[in-house]
Amino acid sequence: MRLDICHIRVDHSIREQEEEQTEQEGEVTATQCPECESTDVITDQGERLCQDCGLVLDDDQIDRGPEWRAFNSSERDQKSRVGAPTTQTMHDKGLTTQIDWKDQDAYGRSISSKKRSQMHRLRKWQERIRTKDAGERNLQFALSEMDRMASALGVPRSVREVASVIYRRALNEDLIRGRSIEGVATACLYAACRKEGIPRSLEEVAEVSRVGKKEIGRTYRYVAQELSLEMEPVDPKQYVPRFASELGASEETITKANEIIDISAEQGLLSGKSPIGFAAAAIYAAGLLCNEKMTQREVADVAQVTEVTIRNRYQEQIEAMGFE
Repeated sequence: MRLDICHIRVDHSIREQEEEQTEQEGEVTATQCPECESTDVITDQGERLCQDCGLVLDDDQIDRGPEWRAFNSSERDQKSRVGAPTTQTMHDKGLTTQIDWKDQDAYGRSISSKKRSQMHRLRKWQERIRTKDAGERNLQFALSEMDRMASALGVPRSVREVASVIYRRALNEDLIRGRSIEGVATACLYAACRKEGIPRSLEEVAEVSRVGKKEIGRTYRYVAQELSLEMEPVDPKQYVPRFASELGASEETITKANEIIDISAEQGLLSGKSPIGFAAAAIYAAGLLCNEKMTQREVADVAQVTEVTIRNRYQEQIEAMGFE
């Protein structure tokens, strides 16, 4: 009896393996045209067809797209019946209802004073019930602070999304305890700028923040270490376009500055140096080489470094270029 049970189990396992193999083979052949053996199979309006020979492989597919058609972005926005996508920059990910601040009805007409006071009360209570506890209120405050600082720094929305994800990770790891919300929020925004390749110096971030530069740097190092954020060294060439734009430098100067940075980095001069000062000195040196005069004071003010830093890095770069 035991042998029969063992045989049944073995047969069952073999049958399962054969069924899995058959399913896998079916998936492979389903994506291949039986007529011309092409793998260029597309799905259009519920039909799966070969794009090379036009053979219809399956005409009973479920079309998961909308039933309407749109030929440009404005038509797509008008016909779409869904809301905005979820976002990490809001504490509720944008899923709760928001009451518009305009005192108008659906037709754009002004509402009465009685309705206006009623809408005011509704907005007030809606804001209150959007956060259920102190944790959500603190998260809402931190995300709004990051949004304010990101707007002041002029960084794109992708940086705000990454900063919000980093802050949520820090919150889940209980890294906020004992530290100011503004400090951690600013450190997360600074880390997101570096991670997205849109560098902003600590001085620039500290200008739009409500905490000091020293606290931002200390909190950033702690968060990056605890969350294992892999941060690569900032390339000085990432600062060159922004500094050159503020100084009104030409394309020739920008190209020359990038060349100076590349040659200096090959000789190991970049190690241990601030990328901001290195980029500023390269722009100053490139301006002199391209007969585009700019003073050390002007470059230092744009890069927010001292004139001494400009002179020291400038001398090193000129020697690396082979000029006396």
